[in-house]
Amino acid sequence: QVQLVESGGGLVQAGGSLRLSCAASGNIFSLLRMAWYHQAPGKQRELVATIFAGGNTVYADSVKGRFTISRDNAKSTVYLQMNSLKPEDTAVYYCNADRNRGPPGRYWGQGTQVTVSS
Repeated sequence: QVQLVESGGGLVQAGGSLRLSCAASGNIFSLLRMAWYHQAPGKQRELVATIFAGGNTVYADSVKGRFTISRDNAKSTVYLQMNSLKPEDTAVYYCNADRNRGPPGRYWGQGTQVTVSS
C-alpha cells in the first residue's frame, strides 16, 4: 500500500508559478511510476505529466514547455513545477502512483487546489 500526500497548491495570478509536491509512503518509491492529474469543475480527470522509474517524462500537450515533473527518490517525493500559469490550469491536482498497473495507477492523493486568476 502506498499513501500519497500532496501540498503546494494555492491562488496565483496568470503568468505566475507554483510548485506542487507529493510525498509517498513506503520503501518502493524508486520503483513507482508517478504522475500528476488535474480535474476542473464539471470535467473529467486528465493526465498532466508522468515520470517513470527510470526518469523518462511525458507531458500533456497543454502543459508542454510550461510544466516540469521531477522526482527525488531519496525523499520519496515527486514535484510538479508549474510556470506561466493560465486561468485554464485552474483545477484540483492529484498525485497518482503505481508500479506496474494502469495508467492511472491504483494509488491517489487527496488532491490540492490550484486557482489561477486572470
